Amino acid sequence: MTGRAIRIIGIDPGLRRTGWGVVESDGVRLSYVASGLLTSTADEDLAFRLRELYEGIAGVIASFKPQEAAVEETFVNENARSTLKLGQARGIALLAPAMGGLRVAEYSATLVKKSVVGTGHAEKRQISAMIGFLLPRARVESADEADALAIAICHANHRQARSLVAAAVASTR
Repeated sequence: MTGRAIRIIGIDPGLRRTGWGVVESDGVRLSYVASGLLTSTADEDLAFRLRELYEGIAGVIASFKPQEAAVEETFVNENARSTLKLGQARGIALLAPAMGGLRVAEYSATLVKKSVVGTGHAEKRQISAMIGFLLPRARVESADEADALAIAICHANHRQARSLVAAAVASTR
């Protein structure tokens, strides 16, 4: 990687399992850095589980020192209680990088899939296969980990356009 490389953490939030993946991008090439899975203690109170996730994400950020973060947007499912818990885990996934001073981008699951696989309705196995193709050094052990790497790749692909839009909006103020 050149001196222009940017290190990005992708986070796939979940209360039980939160996937994370770190990549470097120089604008043309992607390089795998690390990935993993954070879990919370299922029989603990919600507040304790959220603290576990926060500490886990903060620890990953401290270890791998990404410069930007990307998080998948929450989808709403039929179970309101599950959606609420996912939203709280997602809040932690947004808060931890922000507390570390990182800008955090958000992407829909459809855009992530389209950016990595080419279709917004890709299946988990297709995402894992493309991660293996795009990041041959990655040894992904869970779908959550593969999704997190896909989120980081999506951000690598879209970050320049986001910067241009932000600059254009700032210049109109």
